[in-house]
This record gives sequence, structure tokens and C-alpha cells, in this order.
Amino acid sequence: MAGMKVSSAWEENITTFSISYIKGKLLKWCVEIPKSLTSISRRNGIRQARAAKAASVFPRPASGPLRPIVRGQTVKYNSKVREGRGFSLEELKEAGIPAKLARTIGIAVDHRRRNRSLEGLQENVNRLKAYKSNLVVFPRRANKPKAGDASADELKAVEQLKGKVMPIVAEKPALEKIAITDEMRAEKAYATLRLERMNARMAGIRKKRAAEEEAAEKEK
Repeated sequence: MAGMKVSSAWEENITTFSISYIKGKLLKWCVEIPKSLTSISRRNGIRQARAAKAASVFPRPASGPLRPIVRGQTVKYNSKVREGRGFSLEELKEAGIPAKLARTIGIAVDHRRRNRSLEGLQENVNRLKAYKSNLVVFPRRANKPKAGDASADELKAVEQLKGKVMPIVAEKPALEKIAITDEMRAEKAYATLRLERMNARMAGIRKKRAAEEEAAEKEK
């Protein structure tokens, strides 16, 4: 109220509240602001580490070795493809690449993997052959190249691969369009499903009933 005198204790309470409120705001600013600053420095550090790794492994790809195409486990994920841990020994044998040599030319090997399908085996064998056809092998000694090593001209034109080695591209299934006929329009899909469901449910009961009727006829 206007003209009202404020006691010294009340003034102290107001001063304490205002100081604590400002301290809280400053503390919140000190906690929140460095998050953005640290994220920027972290991104810079990641970029510098990536560049240093690429320089240290030159001329090999910085993203790591070649990996196979595998499918996810269980019915929920087996329709999706992804990179596996390494190629199986059977795949390397079909591609004509020894397992010991594969590790030295940028091919990941997993001796525990087993091929369950012929399609998956052939897909990874073709992947290995395509990789081998584009591979440039540096000689251990420049003055004593071995069979299969790149020539001096090829070595001069070599550039380090950026990104994934032969990335997996998921192919979208092609949709086939057909004309809707009168028979399709007349068909009742829901009623058909209900009938088949009822037949599956009653199969055992009908079989038991038929057996009882046959036994009763034999007794007569």
C-alpha cells in the first residue's frame, strides 16, 4: 500500500529472494549454454579424428573392410538386408579367395557363419568378385612387385575411397498392375476367410464325428 513502511526484516527477505532467484537463473544458464558449445567442439573433434584415421590408413578405405549382405533374424526382420560381420569360408572358396589373403586385402572374414540358402551364397560370391575386379593391390616392395600387384601407373592414379565400400542399396519390389475383372468384384474375400477359418476349427470335430458314425454302422 502507498505510504506503508516496510520493516528491515521484510527488506532482507526480498533481497535474499532476489539474489537466490538470480543465482538460479545464472546456474541454469551455466548448465544449459555449455551443452551447445560442447556439442560443437565434439563435432569438430569427430571430424578431425575421422580425417586423421583416413590419413593413417591411406590408401585403404577409411570406412573399413568389405562386409557381406545378410538378412535379419526372426520373421519380423528377415525381409530387411544389412551388413554382416564377415564373409563365410564357403563364400570365399566359391569366389576363389583364400581366407588368409582376404583379411589382407580389405575383406572381413567370419569363420562361424554358415550359408543357409543358395541365393544368399551366390549374392555374396558376386559381391566378392565385383570387389576383386575393382581392387588395386599395392606391392609390399615398390622395386619388387609380385603377380597381381598394381603397376606404377595405376598406383599414381589411385584415390582413397570416401564412404562405405560397396554400400547396400535396398531394391524396391516392382508393382504389377492388372485390370479388375467382374469375377474379382463378385468374390467375397471376408466371407471366404471366415468359412476357411471355421473349416479349420471344425476339422477335428468333424473327423471324430465321422469316426463315431462309422463305428456305429459297423456295430449294426
